[in-house]
Amino acid sequence: MKTTKNVLIIVGALFGLIIISSALFTVDQTQQAIITQFGRPVREVSEPGLKIKIPFIQHVSYFDKRLLQWDGRPTRIPTRDKRYIWVDTCARWRINSSLKFLQSVEGSESIAQSKLDNIIEGAVRNYISDNELIEVVRNSNRPIYSTQVTAGGKEVRVQKKVAEIKVGREKITRVILENAAKKTLPLGIELVDVRIKRINYVESVRQRVFERMIAERLQMAAQYRSQGEGEKSKILGDKEIQLKTILSQAYRKSQEIKGKADAEATKIYAGAFGKDPEFYSFVKTLETYKNTLDKDTWLILTTNSDYLKYLKSLAPRR
Repeated sequence: MKTTKNVLIIVGALFGLIIISSALFTVDQTQQAIITQFGRPVREVSEPGLKIKIPFIQHVSYFDKRLLQWDGRPTRIPTRDKRYIWVDTCARWRINSSLKFLQSVEGSESIAQSKLDNIIEGAVRNYISDNELIEVVRNSNRPIYSTQVTAGGKEVRVQKKVAEIKVGREKITRVILENAAKKTLPLGIELVDVRIKRINYVESVRQRVFERMIAERLQMAAQYRSQGEGEKSKILGDKEIQLKTILSQAYRKSQEIKGKADAEATKIYAGAFGKDPEFYSFVKTLETYKNTLDKDTWLILTTNSDYLKYLKSLAPRR
C-alpha cells in the first residue's frame, strides 16, 4: 500500500514537471515569438524573458528580431539614355510584425527573401530605367579632373566637362527604398536600407570603354616617348658640343706644350752647338749622310765637294 502511494507521488511529480515545462518558454533578446492555438495565432510576444502558455494546446514560433541581409542578383537594366548596364543591389530588413510575417509568408525567411526579390528588383528596375546613366553613377556635381601632358612636357590637371547631376545615385536609392518599403509593410517586414553595390556595363559596351581607355593611355605614352626622344637628342647634341670643345682645347694645349718644348730644345741645341760651330757642322753633316745615303743611293761628286769634306778627312792618306 505504501509502495503504491510512493509510485503515484513520483508519477504525479513527473507529470507535473512535464506540464510545467510545457507551459513555460523563454524568449531571447534577439527573438520575438507568436503563440498559436490549433494553428491560429492568439498572442504575440516581443519582450524577452520567461513566458507562460497553455501546455500541449498552444505552440510557440520564434522569429529573428535582428537586421537580416538581402543580396540581389545582378540585373541587366537599360537606362533612360539607352545604356545597358548590370546593377547589383543589396538591402537590410527586419521583421517588425511577427503576426503579419507568419500570416503572409508562413513564417519562412526563404519565402520572405523570394518576395523581397520581386519587390526590390522591380523597384530598382523602374527607377534605374527612369534616369540617365550619369545620374545613377554620380552623387554630386563635384568637378572631375584628368591629367594631361602639354607640349612642353608638363603635366596639368584639366577639368572635364560632364553633364549636370539633378538627382544623383543617393536620391535614386532613397526613392527605391521608400517605394519598396511601402510594399513590404503588409508582409510584416521593415525595409531598413537599399544600396547599389556595383554598376557595370554589359560586355559589348565594356569592351569599347576599355579600348577607349587603352587608346588614351597609348596617346599619353606616345607623348612621353616623343618628349623623351627630344630630350635625348638635346642631351646628345650638348654632349657632342662639349666633346669637341674639350678635344679642341686639349689639342691646342698639347700644341702649345710641344711648341714650347721644341723651342726649348732648339735653344739648348743652339747653345750647345754655338760653343763649337765646327762640331755642329760635323754633326749635321753626319745626319745628312744618314738621311740621304743608303745602299741603293749613287752620288757622283767631285773630290772638292763640301758634301764629302768630312769623308775625305776620315779617309786614310797614301
